[in-house]
Amino acid sequence: MSGVRGASTAAFVFIFLGLCVTAEGQTPSPAPPPCALRSNSSCDECLQNVACLWCEPTKLCIDYPVGKIVPPKSLCPLNDARWGVCWVNFQILIITMSVLAVLILIGILVCCLCCCKCERIGNKREDAKAERQTRMRKARQKERRTEMQMRHDEIRQKYGLAKNNPYARMDDH
Repeated sequence: MSGVRGASTAAFVFIFLGLCVTAEGQTPSPAPPPCALRSNSSCDECLQNVACLWCEPTKLCIDYPVGKIVPPKSLCPLNDARWGVCWVNFQILIITMSVLAVLILIGILVCCLCCCKCERIGNKREDAKAERQTRMRKARQKERRTEMQMRHDEIRQKYGLAKNNPYARMDDH
């Protein structure tokens, strides 16, 4: 455990130092040109800026509508819009991401249910084991009690103290 903690601390230190060194050595880069200036060019050129959205039929490079998650159809139909990469339209991107998100959630739920089920099975096994041990302990105790009673009866027989009536006084013999 300490090895993992040490490795993660070392990784954090390296990342932090790397950020500090790169922050000192960088000069502020000029702001990218607005997306509208990249219209009528190519999809690849437009999507070099992450804030741009390429509309395939109109060949327009548009500023991505940040206020909305999905660009409105009036701006560009989803199956013609490209964002991030040119070879995937926005509609397929949304569907793929949704399916992946659902699969990840299902995977997490299955893992959680399996963990809970395994824990219950483990508890049932522990309970059954404890119950078996208790039964075995009681059986051994009963055997010892019976053996002790037999020894006491043998000693009473040997010395003539055996009682026919268990409620009779010992002086009566």
